[in-house]
Amino acid sequence: MIIDKLAKKGHLTKLAAIIVLALSISACGNAGNKEEDSAATGNSGAASDIKEIVEFKYPDNPGFDLVYLADELGYFDGTTTKPKYVGKIAAPQIIPLVGTGDIDFGSRMVPLVISAIASGADIKVVSAGGKTLQEAPHMKYFVRDDGSIKTPKDLEGKTIGFNSFGACAEFVSKKWFKEQGVDISKIEFLVVPDDKQEQTLEQGGIDLAIIHAPFSGKAEYNEKLVKLWSDYDLDGGLGGMAPYSVNGKFAKEHPQAVKDFVSAIAKTANWVNENPDEAKGIIAKRLGVDVKYIDRFAYVDDLVVTEDPIQYYIDILEEYDKIPKGKITVKDVYTNEFNEFARKTAAITGTDKESGSDATT
Repeated sequence: MIIDKLAKKGHLTKLAAIIVLALSISACGNAGNKEEDSAATGNSGAASDIKEIVEFKYPDNPGFDLVYLADELGYFDGTTTKPKYVGKIAAPQIIPLVGTGDIDFGSRMVPLVISAIASGADIKVVSAGGKTLQEAPHMKYFVRDDGSIKTPKDLEGKTIGFNSFGACAEFVSKKWFKEQGVDISKIEFLVVPDDKQEQTLEQGGIDLAIIHAPFSGKAEYNEKLVKLWSDYDLDGGLGGMAPYSVNGKFAKEHPQAVKDFVSAIAKTANWVNENPDEAKGIIAKRLGVDVKYIDRFAYVDDLVVTEDPIQYYIDILEEYDKIPKGKITVKDVYTNEFNEFARKTAAITGTDKESGSDATT
C-alpha cells in the first residue's frame, strides 16, 4: 500500500531507498541465521577448520633457542600448539621444572635428563639439539690474558666458572681434565650464569670461564681474555647435543601438540643450518647486542636423536657414581616417535632403528 502511494506520487527515490533497506535487513537476518545455525551444528567450513590450540609453557630466557626462532619465523602458525612464555628460568632449574610439569618443554644437556629419569622424573628427550662443529662449538674455555694458565695442569688450585652442575660443562671438562693428568679434586667449580661469566672472569672472580654460545662470541672479542679450547677440542663434539625434553604427562595428554612442536623446531633447525647469518641476526635483535658477538649455531639434521651422545653421558654418570650402573638404558631416555622426519625415514627404510621408546605409553 505504501509502495503504491509513493509510486503514484512519483516519489521513486524514497521507494528505491525502502526497497534497498528491506533487502538489506533480510540479507542480514539470513546471514545471522546461517552463522547461528553453523555455530550450533558445527557444519560451517570455517568452524570445521578451527583447531584446538594447546599452549606449552616455556622459559623466556636470553639465548639462542629454536623455540624463539620458530615463533619468530611463524613455524607454529597453523599447528595445534604455540609457546606460552613463563619468564626467565635459571638453567639448573629447567629440567627439574619439566619433570614437575611447571614447564612443558626444556632444552638442557643429556646428563641432566638422565639423572632426572634415574630419580623417577616423568620426562623424555623428544628431539636432538645442537651439533658441535669446529667452527660452531657448543662451549668455549676462556682465561685472562696474563699467561698464568696455559695448560690443563695449570688449573689445579684455580676456580672454574660454569653454568650448572650436572651438565656438559662439568662432565665433559672433568673427563678431559682427568685424561690430561689433572687432579680435579684440586679445582673449585663455581656456578656462574653464562651471561655473567665474561665479567666475572675479567674481574678475577674465577680463573677459567666455560661459556656457552651465544655469549661466548662476545668474550672472544674481549682483549683482556684469551680462548684456550672449545668442547670440539675435548671430545670432537660428542657431548655437545643439547636436546629438547618433554614432560611425560603433557606428552600423554597432547601427543599432536608434541608432534607439532618437534616438527616446528626441526624445520627451524634445518633453516638455521642453511641460513646461519640470518639466524644470528634474529637472536642478536632479541638479545639487543651487536650481531658480530653472536656465535654460529649448528643443529643435528632434522633433529633426529641418535644414541651415541646419550650413551656417552650414561657411561660418565655411572663412572662418577651419579647413577647406579645399569639402572638407565639409552632407550629409557629418548624417543623419535614424535619426529615426522624420523617416521618418514623409518617408513621408507622399513625399520625403526634408533626410534626409541614410545613416550605416549
